[in-house]
Amino acid sequence: MGSTYKDKDMGVLFAFNGKWVSWAHTAMGYAAFVSALVVGCALHYRKIVENQWYGYPDEWFPSVSATIGDRYPERSAFMILIALTSGPRFALVGLWYLLTARPGHVLPKAVATAGLLRTLSCAGWTYITSTDDHDSHDVLMISYLVLTVPWTAGCIALSPPNAKAIKYRRYLAGAFFGTLLPLIYFFIQHKVHRVAGAYTIYAFFEWALILLDVGFDAVTALDFDRFELVVRDVKGESKGVNTLSVPTAVLEKELLAYGKETTNVAAFASGIGLGQAADIAADVYHGFVFWSTLTSLGVVIWYFPLWHMGISGYEAFVMSTISPILLAIRPLRTLVVNHQRFAHLLSLVGLLAYLVKDPAHRLFTVGFSVSMGCLSWAATFYTDSDHPSKLESRILAFMLGLIMSSIAKFTWYTNNPIWPIMHAENGGWNQIGFILALPAAFRFTRRTVVQSVNIRERRGGSALLSAFGFGGLIFGLHSLLSDTGTMVMWAWDGYPIRGPASNVHAWHAIAAMSVGLLIGLTKPGIVTTWTAYSTGCAGAAVLTLYQQWRGYYGGLTLAVYLMAISVPMIGNASKKNPALTFGLGFFIYNLLVLFHVWVVAYAFVPGGPLVREHTDWIMLTTMLLIGAGILGLVRRNSDARTNTLRRRSATAGIRKYHLGALGILNLLFLLVSFSRFPSNDYQPYHADDRLLTAGIWTIHFSLDNDMWSSERRVRDLIKELEIDVIGLLETDLQRIIMGNRDTTQFLAEDLGMYVDYGPGPNKHTWGAALLSKFPILNSTHHLLPSPVGELAPAIHATLDVYGELVDVFVFHSGQEEDPEDRRLQTEYLSKLMGSSPRPSILLSYLVTRPLQGNYNTYVSDVSGMHDIDPGDWDRWCEYILFKGLRRTGYARVSRSTITDTELQVAKFVVPRTREDRDRVWVLEREVRDRRVNEDQVPAGWRFPAMFRGQGVRGHRYHVFEEPRYYNYD
Repeated sequence: MGSTYKDKDMGVLFAFNGKWVSWAHTAMGYAAFVSALVVGCALHYRKIVENQWYGYPDEWFPSVSATIGDRYPERSAFMILIALTSGPRFALVGLWYLLTARPGHVLPKAVATAGLLRTLSCAGWTYITSTDDHDSHDVLMISYLVLTVPWTAGCIALSPPNAKAIKYRRYLAGAFFGTLLPLIYFFIQHKVHRVAGAYTIYAFFEWALILLDVGFDAVTALDFDRFELVVRDVKGESKGVNTLSVPTAVLEKELLAYGKETTNVAAFASGIGLGQAADIAADVYHGFVFWSTLTSLGVVIWYFPLWHMGISGYEAFVMSTISPILLAIRPLRTLVVNHQRFAHLLSLVGLLAYLVKDPAHRLFTVGFSVSMGCLSWAATFYTDSDHPSKLESRILAFMLGLIMSSIAKFTWYTNNPIWPIMHAENGGWNQIGFILALPAAFRFTRRTVVQSVNIRERRGGSALLSAFGFGGLIFGLHSLLSDTGTMVMWAWDGYPIRGPASNVHAWHAIAAMSVGLLIGLTKPGIVTTWTAYSTGCAGAAVLTLYQQWRGYYGGLTLAVYLMAISVPMIGNASKKNPALTFGLGFFIYNLLVLFHVWVVAYAFVPGGPLVREHTDWIMLTTMLLIGAGILGLVRRNSDARTNTLRRRSATAGIRKYHLGALGILNLLFLLVSFSRFPSNDYQPYHADDRLLTAGIWTIHFSLDNDMWSSERRVRDLIKELEIDVIGLLETDLQRIIMGNRDTTQFLAEDLGMYVDYGPGPNKHTWGAALLSKFPILNSTHHLLPSPVGELAPAIHATLDVYGELVDVFVFHSGQEEDPEDRRLQTEYLSKLMGSSPRPSILLSYLVTRPLQGNYNTYVSDVSGMHDIDPGDWDRWCEYILFKGLRRTGYARVSRSTITDTELQVAKFVVPRTREDRDRVWVLEREVRDRRVNEDQVPAGWRFPAMFRGQGVRGHRYHVFEEPRYYNYD
């Protein structure tokens, strides 16, 4: 529009249209990056395309960071131009605030604040390069990406009714966040898998983010053309051309009239504000609390049969979830429905269970919390079922809570920070979690629709079929999607890695869950068809039958389907009798949970052998139950189609907030994923001495004697003993009853070790894992003969130890009650060890007395293995055997209260040459049991002195009261 002030020539020195602020920002921003790219390629092309693994011609296009980094003059050109960009940038944020600000609305202020902080953080990561200060650069870069979310979402939410601008913003924002996925994928290919050329492709996506980011802000030119920026001399003393002045009152009147136009433009968004956003945040967090409490129940129950070595009676608390059956009592149902806030608040008591020291009382607290949570959520679903927008909001909060729970577990290495097995000492955030849960519960329940005493029964469709479907759905979601690593472990089959890894590819699961939820939200008619159901069944079959990427892709297909069907299935269940759909549904879920345990714990439960090793039966039962729910949905669909358009219009306003929450959760997950990329540059503790320190420890499912998660205590002892290679037993925690956890993720990443998880949860063992400072070149998993008792897992791995190939075997034998199983397993493993011509170590749980019975098969000419110390008479389970290595030391370290088994450690020197290794084979037969004093071995070979005497934290050398050392020559 033309300038009113120019026309009147009233002291105007300079005036220009507001769109030029946007164009100036766009031009200077692009110029800064493009100039650096052109100058860098012209002067230092081969240097800026080179990375830590490859150079030209494998890599032929530079990344943004390499381009704008340390080299002169491209860095200087970039910094000068990016500094000039700051003026238009601040002006752009200010004009956007003036365009969207309205009295009494906080959202425009919040968006402007995010824009301002985003601009400042941009200055930080552009002027502080990764070479200057890597940590500061990364923190500022992550801050910029995090602040991009509220800025982008806020700009879209506050956009004036300009169809062209809104369209461009949505396209550019979608492309920006969509580009993050391939960006991360190719970064992983470069950083982890060291694929030649991957960094070049990554660079293209990185540059695309720059173009899209600046382009998003360029769209403001379509909105700012209504502004005119004026510089006027109000005193008339300027030496400029236009010196005629106009009374200030006249100018203010015209400005007020113009401001009225911009205010009206933004008035369309009068219903948008932080209040609704806070409601959605509270809903999602309340859903997160429910899933956190539900997933913790199995862990606190598992503690009791674990320490009783059999059924304890506390397993009955698994039925805490069937509390919705109480809604069958009409007076009680009315009471709960009309006082939902009280019921939801009672469900929060589980967050305070960490304050209860006695394990049994802590279980009672969690059981009550789960009971109230299931009851209150069932009542809420039922109450809101007559209000499509409210019901959809509740379901989305419930499902987003599951996604948030999975993200929290990934962030805390598969532990949830508000679980009752967590506290401050092991990384828990229980107090913060409860403080946030209180206002979330209050806000969640403040919009509850109050029903009359006589609650109308919903009709149409079968409540029984809905209960079947709901039970199967909740079990599928809990067993497979409550942790991002569960399906990865199903597909894992050792080294070399031919499939997904938990810390690298976890975002696949979150992406699949998000896509599924979007499909179920926007296309419910598609997911309720038999075609979609068949696709889900196919994914379940592939996950069950295959490993590596094929099996994982089947799991991702199933994840998409489960999340998609959850929206219509829970919605349909909400319209039926809640006592039947939710009460019976949770009962069916409980039966599946028990089934899920019995397939591996068959030796400890009556009738267990009937379901022994039948995870395939569990998957089949789950999909059949979901199919029953689909049958009920298909029958009901014809009656519901007439209300589709009305329902869409009613929910469209709130839905975008949930989608925004979903986007924020995904972005946060991606940022956490970046921090967990493995470096794969691990170093042994005593490389100069060519020393290998090996250990074996049964960690009792990472629950200590007092029901606390024990990963950090395990980590501390392994680190202080300077262990390079360790076998861990009783490590398979990827089941509902064990919390769907994975201790090896934390230990491997914190200690800087490669990890082989061993046979996965679909292999029906108690678990065996290997962690190593040395690269694992190859590993195979074995399930040893077990015709009667529990399956015995074993890992056979080949390590690169100082350039020599060394085999390591990790093995957990069967139980004492099954002697025939143990005999067959002994023969199998002895032949397996004997088949290796390389130096070898066995880290094992053998269930035998020294020098007796099966011991003489393990230590024999068949295996070629020697006992680390035949004179150690006080052993029953744990043993370390070896061949082809120079043994220098052996120690037993007490467990404190971490577990029920000590940690055994052995030290070896790896021969430098083949001749030296052959000499070791001969020498070991003659002098392998000769002991020497500590002062006769080099200092680097000795065990840490801190564990002598009383030791530290309850850990000390025991049985011998000090380590044993052996003749080296």
